[in-house]
Amino acid sequence: MENILPAYNDPLFSILLIVMIALIIALVSYGWGIYKQQKEEGKLLKFLEKFDSAECALDTEDMPFEPHMFKPLTLLAKAFENSGEYHKAISIYLYLIRHIENERGELELMERLANTYLHAGFLERARSLYTEILRRMPRNAKVLHELGIVYENMHRFDRAHEIIEPLQLLGEQTHELENFLAFSKLKIDKQLPIEEKITQLKSLLKQEPKLYRESIALMLKLNTYEAWQLIESERIAEILDILWFLPNSQLDFDIIANDKILSTLYYAKGYLEEPMVQSGLFTVDMIAIARKSNFTETDLYFSYLCTKCKQSFPVSFQRCPNCMSINTIKVEEEIARSRPQTDYSLL
Repeated sequence: MENILPAYNDPLFSILLIVMIALIIALVSYGWGIYKQQKEEGKLLKFLEKFDSAECALDTEDMPFEPHMFKPLTLLAKAFENSGEYHKAISIYLYLIRHIENERGELELMERLANTYLHAGFLERARSLYTEILRRMPRNAKVLHELGIVYENMHRFDRAHEIIEPLQLLGEQTHELENFLAFSKLKIDKQLPIEEKITQLKSLLKQEPKLYRESIALMLKLNTYEAWQLIESERIAEILDILWFLPNSQLDFDIIANDKILSTLYYAKGYLEEPMVQSGLFTVDMIAIARKSNFTETDLYFSYLCTKCKQSFPVSFQRCPNCMSINTIKVEEEIARSRPQTDYSLL
């Protein structure tokens, strides 16, 4: 014992012992890291199995993968998505996720896949993917916004509102989004009495003037008289298509008669007999002048521009179908020869 104990007091022995312990810890940590990574990869592969189905249009099962294929395939997937061939884009994204080796690229591809599912209308699949991304990267404001859009489309507005607080913690401005969600929820609420719905709608419009167009459209369905009280002469261009397509029965001729723009608009439409050609809206004035000259075969046709992404669409929207921005719609009109009316029925 006397010969052994001094060895423990030897400084060299102590250093060797510390080095050995450090090596053991490093090896254990390395092994645990590999195990954790393999386990995570296994979870991902199992997770992705939920999205494999016969609907995927491309057979990628036996296709070999090379790193240089990554960029061309992502561009091809995006092209398929832009052209509406979502199933092909989905196949490529699933293939790339299985073969990519870094987590950042993997999460980026998962987000692209989720976006494709969102645009294609596969809302539950999009929700699952966005939730998985946030599990692994909680401070991702963009994905939080996208998850909120999924809940909106599902009409789960309470869940969509839960996204607000984490966005605020990340420094995002959410006032406009909160009002938009409140309006969307109010719009589909069938239990709320009409009088209460009108009161809430007016209050919401005061808080968020950007909801003017959607508020007028909704109010016209609830109470025509109240809707006409909200129409502002200087904002008619924002709702020109709504006013143009209103049936004669929903017009308030007392208000129209006292407004130069509205009088010209409905003279051009053919609802008024007294000539008015001074609205200040070029297309409306041109149709009014043509009508005054007894040329009545003209009409207005509308398209809808997103002022953020500059994409144009043939139908109106609350959220841009392309970039998902809110309150970015701009109504654009053009004059064209009126189409002949038919009595054909879809029934």
